[in-house]
Amino acid sequence: MIYRIRIILDAEEDIFRDMEIEEDSTLEDFHNTITQSFGFAGNEMASFYTCDEEWNQEEEIALFEMNDAGDARLMSNTLLNEVMTEKNPKMIYLYDFLSMWTFFVELADITEKEDGKGYPNLLFSFGELPDSPPEKSFESDPNLSVDLDLDDNDIGNYDDLDFDENWN
Repeated sequence: MIYRIRIILDAEEDIFRDMEIEEDSTLEDFHNTITQSFGFAGNEMASFYTCDEEWNQEEEIALFEMNDAGDARLMSNTLLNEVMTEKNPKMIYLYDFLSMWTFFVELADITEKEDGKGYPNLLFSFGELPDSPPEKSFESDPNLSVDLDLDDNDIGNYDDLDFDENWN
């Protein structure tokens, strides 16, 4: 089967790409298709994130292992149809962790493969990528409350500490 997917830059202007890709492509293949379609060099870190219907970020699927534990889910080992389905049609794609290019990825349709047609296939391109990524606003959820339940004994007495001590 072929997935028709829209990739939208998180920006005020409309900038998106519509593409077709085989459902059994790896997320690494999909990452390469996205970077090429938006004109990125493709040499920066990137991750996909599964998400809910309101675009709340869930599980990370990374391009490379970023910790020593070796337990990260990797793009090269994850098929598109394992994380994107009609029931879960959305993902977030983050390219270049320093610049934070953020994209909303949404499954638009699932169709039959056409004989003689090459995939992945860029169907439509709208808008030009700006020279720099859109500004991000990181705000806490006003409805979220955290009760730390600390008392004075949990923190300790900093007056007893001598910060001039030699820590060797």
